[in-house]
Amino acid sequence: MRALRVLLIVVVILGVLFVVVDRVAVHFAEGQAADKLKTTENLASTPDVSIKGFPFLTQVASGELDDVEVGIKDYEAATGRGSQKIRIDDLQADMKGVRFSGDYSSATAADATGTATIAYDELLKAAKSEPTDIGFGFKARVVGLSDGGNGKIKVTVSIAGQRIPVLSSVSVTNNKVQVHADSLPKLAGISLLESRIRAITDFQQAVDQLPGGFQLDSVRAAKNGVEITVKGSNVRLAG
Repeated sequence: MRALRVLLIVVVILGVLFVVVDRVAVHFAEGQAADKLKTTENLASTPDVSIKGFPFLTQVASGELDDVEVGIKDYEAATGRGSQKIRIDDLQADMKGVRFSGDYSSATAADATGTATIAYDELLKAAKSEPTDIGFGFKARVVGLSDGGNGKIKVTVSIAGQRIPVLSSVSVTNNKVQVHADSLPKLAGISLLESRIRAITDFQQAVDQLPGGFQLDSVRAAKNGVEITVKGSNVRLAG
């Protein structure tokens, strides 16, 4: 009986030691992955990396991690307009089936999904905010973007000194955020200028070179900006 009790105590101690070693190892790996991702993506701040699943050491032995979550506070994405960038806020990515090289210099997720936000002031950079001639001596420009409710963007347009709210739909086409006015306000003579006014109210914003090769999947207007979802296969976590 005493021998059995000693054996149980030894098993418990070994179990505790394994858990401690496993947690220390996963914490170290998360730090290494975060530093590597910061360098690879040229980020201004170190991202959050969380390796899920237990035990971690058995996942390492298999060469594949089940689930890795990554959080990037700010990311500067390309816009397709020279060196101009657009800020992506709070990118949260969930990566499944992450395989890594023997020296841990690279890691690739079989599948990944994520969410992020493009603030309205950032998206406004793609709109025609400079006064533009629309004919008959009138000029128009977009002066603001905001939440229009029910998944719509309110595009505020200044036409001949009048600020006109236009509810617009937002969608994704070919990795571009598309903003399209549902309808134009019924103002005197506006039907004659509709195509020219739509050239002001309707615009698109490319969002290219997202981390690891993510692609835009869907968008939705929300309170603080346009919420985007991204997805990808063979997404690079590092390397």
